[in-house]
Amino acid sequence: MQKILEVKDLRVSFHTYAGECQAVRGVSFHVNEGETLAVVGESGCGKTVTSKAIMKLLPEPPSEIKEGSVILFKDKNIVNMKEKELRLLRGSEISMIFQDPMTSLNPTSKTGKQIAEGLMIHRGMNKKQAFEEAVKMLETVKIPNARKRANQYPHEFSGGMRQRAMIAIALACNPSILIADEPTTALDVTIQAQIMDLIKELQKKLGTAVILVTHDLGVVADVADRIQVMYAGKIVERGTTDEIFYNPKHPYTWALLRSVPKLSTKNKSELYSLKGTPPDLVSPPVGCPFAPRCEYCMEICEEAMPYATEITSTHEVSCWLQHPMAPKVEVPNELMVGGEINGAS
Repeated sequence: MQKILEVKDLRVSFHTYAGECQAVRGVSFHVNEGETLAVVGESGCGKTVTSKAIMKLLPEPPSEIKEGSVILFKDKNIVNMKEKELRLLRGSEISMIFQDPMTSLNPTSKTGKQIAEGLMIHRGMNKKQAFEEAVKMLETVKIPNARKRANQYPHEFSGGMRQRAMIAIALACNPSILIADEPTTALDVTIQAQIMDLIKELQKKLGTAVILVTHDLGVVADVADRIQVMYAGKIVERGTTDEIFYNPKHPYTWALLRSVPKLSTKNKSELYSLKGTPPDLVSPPVGCPFAPRCEYCMEICEEAMPYATEITSTHEVSCWLQHPMAPKVEVPNELMVGGEINGAS
């Protein structure tokens, strides 16, 4: 499978009144053609900053890409691109669905016109051609009465329909990569499932690679090919979806899995909640950033950053528990049901 995007040692900082906040600290990963890569972690772990840095959408200042490269199609380094080149790239080769469609869509412009704009810029269509294609895109994302809806404003759409309109805008020019940043935020569970099914269906139809950014492992179970777990600006574990769900190795990944509601969860039973808060990245810790919240923390965890340990050719984890001299720790019992990780199906 061919790599379509490769991020190498990406470091992004924000210059604040308190000092330099190191939001992304040496992140490296790749995306293959037509696959879905999920980036998972709680709020503030650097997921969205990473995804926006890929498209150079972070405001400069206060943000700054300190180091690293974002290589598209092997030869284009997005980090070094000028604004004119980026305008041609965004929408045509890489598109993004943002968290809140209400603030991402222009409230003063009709939905069809907003889809048509990208088609006129990137595909050279005239207004009439672009509008007709916009109607087709609304039909593609399963919005009923597409022609009528194309002449309506975003406030006339429901939350789920606005998210579908955002997907239509993002995919209108058939980009090679789609970045979906929390695409199901603020939607009810039924609509969430519909949106994820739609992204999966369109990806299969168009062959688009997807980077899915989310805090919810439950959302990615049936969609992602590979998952990487982020914490405090670093990737702490990565692997195929089966490896992350059935053989997780990092205590933070265990915590994320334990927080997902299960079918076996009884009425009024308390969901698992990870105690403590993420570290201050203005003065990041010298050791493992998860150490203060980890119930398996050892002395070495607070003194040195763990190196990446290869579990398989596709599964990697950064945790001192993988060291040969570390005590053997089993997966928490509540994750195991009949010998398998609960919630992995």
